[in-house]
Amino acid sequence: MLCQACGKNDATVEFTEIVNDEVKQLHLCDACAKKKGIEMEQHFSIADFLAGLSEPGTGVMKCDKCGMTFDEFQKIGRFGCADCYLAFRENLRPLLKRIHGSTKHTGKSAKGRGADGPDKRAEISVLKQRLQLAVDSEEFEEAAKLRDRIRDLENKPGEKK
Repeated sequence: MLCQACGKNDATVEFTEIVNDEVKQLHLCDACAKKKGIEMEQHFSIADFLAGLSEPGTGVMKCDKCGMTFDEFQKIGRFGCADCYLAFRENLRPLLKRIHGSTKHTGKSAKGRGADGPDKRAEISVLKQRLQLAVDSEEFEEAAKLRDRIRDLENKPGEKK
């Protein structure tokens, strides 16, 4: 495919933009992408991220219900069924501790909540990370919902939906 901007070079960059719930895709060459100010970054999938965090040598574990191995989970980043959580729990504990800082969910506290309190900023930060993952995995409906939620939080101090 040729670059949609210059029409001369091969397109090597796919740029997706969501404006007012309208998805626009551009296929550009490196030079045109740089001219438009599009930074080209190396992105990695959530599966790559999880694989890098988990303990080595765990691929022999297998879910009794669906037959998925821990190696397969690392490759695709999703479990085959709900029983996988139990089958791989020993390998998930250190993984969850490294990602979230704990293996137990304690919820949020009302302490420190204000117009721009730490909980609101943290929620916006998490939503922005989830937005980036949704865009990277081309889940545009989810990305639009996350974008709207971020806007709501940023534009309405002290209010929660």
